[in-house]
Amino acid sequence: MARTASSRQWLERQRSDPYVKRARDEGYPSRAAYKLLEIQQKDRILRPGMRVLDLGAAPGSWSLIAARIVGPSGRVVALDLLPMDPPPGVICLRGDFREPEVLDRLYRALDGAPLDLVLSDMAPNITGMTALDQPRAMYLAELTLELAREQLKPSGSLVVKVFQGEGFDALLAALRQRFARVASRKPKSSRPQSREIYLVAKGFHP
Repeated sequence: MARTASSRQWLERQRSDPYVKRARDEGYPSRAAYKLLEIQQKDRILRPGMRVLDLGAAPGSWSLIAARIVGPSGRVVALDLLPMDPPPGVICLRGDFREPEVLDRLYRALDGAPLDLVLSDMAPNITGMTALDQPRAMYLAELTLELAREQLKPSGSLVVKVFQGEGFDALLAALRQRFARVASRKPKSSRPQSREIYLVAKGFHP
């Protein structure tokens, strides 16, 4: 089957992307690893012994990094609709966290204890139509915040991917109501043409 123009562009971008090659060389499942590593270097969101939930975790780069940093005294639970090979030290759950049965499995995996950190690198399937993509992306971010409100312990943290556009200001205001500090990050490893940024919220207060 002939490749479409968009797929050819994607393949060319992958071949020329230094972060793709670096991820292969360093054993990360995807280039997304470097986004979290840059955030960690600046914000120190991960520490040994923490309990972490990674939403939209596949193919597993963020979970792998989190598990290495929190160590055996911590716990990392990865959740995604897609299957993924469990990185060492990570509990992998497959499903949609909007469904009660999936939430129940998540609670059991956490032994009912609150979280120190929620990570979300989730994004909708991009159509290229902003009028569709932006509301879907903001909906995922809002769901992430809702789950964080329920599961984070006081003083906990949240890192969530968002896209600049309609709904961004409202989400930022909602985060500032619940967290002591909120910062926006655009990692160098995020492609320049992408509208994605990461909101790093610290100091959760229920």
